[in-house]
Amino acid sequence: MSSPAPRKVEIYDTTLRDGSQLEGISLTVDDKLRIAEQLDWLGVDYIEAGWPGANPKDDEMFRRAARELTLGTSTLVAFGSTRRVAGKVDHDETLRNLLDAATPVVCIVGKCWDYHVTEALQTTLDEGVAMVADSVAFLAAAGREVFFDAEHFFDGYKRNPEFSLRVLEAAAQQGATRLVLCDTNGGSLPHEVERIVREVVGYFGGDVGVAVHLHDDAGTGVANAIAGVLGGAVQVQGTINGYGERTGNCNLTTIIPNLTLKLGFETVPADRLERLTPVAHHVAELVNMALNPQAPYVGDSAFAHKAGLHVSAIAKRPDAYEHVSPDSVGNGTRFLVSELAGKSTVALKAKELGVTLDGPQVNDVVNQLKRMEHEGYHFEVADASLELLMRRATGWRQPWFEVESFRVITDDLQAAEPGQASGVSTEATIKVHVGGERVVATAEGNGPVNALDGALRRALGARFPGLDRLHLIDYKVRVLDTAKGTGAVTRVLIDSTNGDRTWTTIGVSENIIEASWQAMYDSVVFGLLLAAEPDPPR
Repeated sequence: MSSPAPRKVEIYDTTLRDGSQLEGISLTVDDKLRIAEQLDWLGVDYIEAGWPGANPKDDEMFRRAARELTLGTSTLVAFGSTRRVAGKVDHDETLRNLLDAATPVVCIVGKCWDYHVTEALQTTLDEGVAMVADSVAFLAAAGREVFFDAEHFFDGYKRNPEFSLRVLEAAAQQGATRLVLCDTNGGSLPHEVERIVREVVGYFGGDVGVAVHLHDDAGTGVANAIAGVLGGAVQVQGTINGYGERTGNCNLTTIIPNLTLKLGFETVPADRLERLTPVAHHVAELVNMALNPQAPYVGDSAFAHKAGLHVSAIAKRPDAYEHVSPDSVGNGTRFLVSELAGKSTVALKAKELGVTLDGPQVNDVVNQLKRMEHEGYHFEVADASLELLMRRATGWRQPWFEVESFRVITDDLQAAEPGQASGVSTEATIKVHVGGERVVATAEGNGPVNALDGALRRALGARFPGLDRLHLIDYKVRVLDTAKGTGAVTRVLIDSTNGDRTWTTIGVSENIIEASWQAMYDSVVFGLLLAAEPDPPR
């Protein structure tokens, strides 16, 4: 006898509307279209694209989506609100804009907390119910599938369950297919959510689907979503990477694998779950906010192991310290190398990087790591510098160029007369040997690092075309011992890319220019290594 199919839980993504309300996010229409493509590629059921009529950007989104978006899995949804107090549905601009958006599904929000009806809307409870009923009936009659977002439902239900259920009844009787219970203030806890959802599901007896929309103000957004599903919800509304107003919405990149891998529910198509990590990172790039490296399942550190005991165990049994297979969500195991590393960690990391180390070389690397990290290096965030260190332990030396010396001069240009422009001029000169030739190059820049980068490129660029693709994309400085003031040791991290891959290099010194040079030198050498540049002629 075959086992029953897993229960389906619909995934409703509101990144394009609720998620964009996070402080610091400002999405263009092009950004929204690209995010929608990613969500469809992941396989979510519904994509809430915005609020038509609320602003020109959302209006353009719906116009362009009709022409430019070809969705294979997801259904586009337009979001809006009920009619106004004492208004008429056939003259309500918000409802008309929802119909003009021409999406098959619309989602409207209405008050479900008596306090909000009497104090925020300043109307009667009967009118609050009628606003919902009239609006749902109008949209359903126009051929739209209607989801009803019950705003502040959990707060309202705790205080006046009779009124909150009256509102839901009105929406269901007029044709709403999903009753979305919203924890708008984000303050409910999982045991409350599960109990209330179970009571609402029992009240309606399966006649209409119950959904949940949770915020993370109490830090329980994901847990509340799981609780809601366990209570009988058939749909979860959330955002990729937990974007949203205040502390964010419940995070779909955690909810989806929890429901699928831990609880056996069907969410996105099974063969697309491995797309979760790439989508999370792609969306993070589009919203221009770095993804939290410690994000469950999709973060760079989600399956990163540093402690020697963990690494040793994973080498024998990968499931010893990983709660799921990283591949199942499109991520991978990483071994971090630091002063805590033992021989097994270094050996595994070398194997991961494609570097062959024998026993004595492993010992040398371990000892060198412990010494350098004591000095302030931090190799677990600088994989490129770590790989170069391991290669050098085998006797490898980069064959492309040899640095004789470099010099940086900074001139403070004082204005000749008050009111005239002044500034700072920085010039770098570098002397290198390439292919048996001594090359001297000079460049100006807006600072020492920029000038050094320009001088090195000028010295090497014609001989190594691969450098044209190498770009420094981030530069970070940290003072390690602030008590020494201007004599403190500084750590410099440089992020670089060649368009296909991004890597990080590190430098440490009491001289910030020297620390910057170390990181920049490693960045260029690693870039040449990736480009597989041939050795220069001798």
